[in-house]
Amino acid sequence: MATLTVAGPLKLDVAAEVKRITAAIRETVLFKLRRNGAVIGVSGGIDSSVVAYLCARALGKDRVIVLFTPETDSSPESLRLGRMVAENLGVRSFLEDVTSVLRGARCYERRDEAIRALIPDYGEGWQMKIVLPNLSHSQQYALFSIVAKSPAGETRKVRLTLDSYLTIVAATNFKQRSRKMMEYYYADRFKYAVAGTPNRLEYDQGFFVKNGDGAADFKPIAHLYKTQVYQLAEYLSVPEEICLRPPTTDTYSLPQTQEEFYFSLSLDKTDLCLYGHENGLSPAQLAPIVGLAEDQVRRAYEAIVSKRRAAEYLHATAALVD
Repeated sequence: MATLTVAGPLKLDVAAEVKRITAAIRETVLFKLRRNGAVIGVSGGIDSSVVAYLCARALGKDRVIVLFTPETDSSPESLRLGRMVAENLGVRSFLEDVTSVLRGARCYERRDEAIRALIPDYGEGWQMKIVLPNLSHSQQYALFSIVAKSPAGETRKVRLTLDSYLTIVAATNFKQRSRKMMEYYYADRFKYAVAGTPNRLEYDQGFFVKNGDGAADFKPIAHLYKTQVYQLAEYLSVPEEICLRPPTTDTYSLPQTQEEFYFSLSLDKTDLCLYGHENGLSPAQLAPIVGLAEDQVRRAYEAIVSKRRAAEYLHATAALVD
């Protein structure tokens, strides 16, 4: 059912894990936080869908709100699959298109100005995404490039300057922060808690926006590897179409996988590299398990350490004098 291969060390006792997580959700939401239920921003992806299913099982469908927050670059599939989750669970759902919020913040304008510094004729009708080289078949340094497609179908790939990269990311981060603002509106309105949806890879490696999708009142799957999230999805009967959908950022106008944008490896291999690094396996020991060359595992380990270092800022709370 799932698109990721489950390696032996990551195999779960799924029934026991679901029981443990749902008990923790009930205790956290109803007693520690003293909220009436949970709000989940659902994107039609595997992680947010699993969190919605877990919350519905833990709290009951009448205590769960699913929120859809598309914008002009969002894939229509995200909304369709998100609605499928809400309908299957029988929970309340709300649609908040955040395009007007993003236009007011000049999200698209700021992004496009940075792109035109590299591709001067970029404009109306163009599509784009940001990509990294794949570690499994590349000796390149992990430097970002922009891939842009013209209305005529011409595709260009240009190495990003640091200033262009930072500006594009800063502008597109408005998207995650606007969505989180909507989630907290509904949380405040109904006295609910906001559920975060990062898995272990995203949480550990900083694949989230500070005060955006990184903000939440509880994060019930942040201890689970991506392959383990797929195991839960199968057990919870998350729709197969969602389980088979490649994990995507759904941030840029061109289709883009999480592998292209951040992890530089397939997610099952990234899972194993993170597991190997956390459990003290040398690159030589892990290489035959993960199906990579020893040097590729070494570079994956270096990337894990580098991303963790960068994630320290993302995880940090506000610094106080006293």
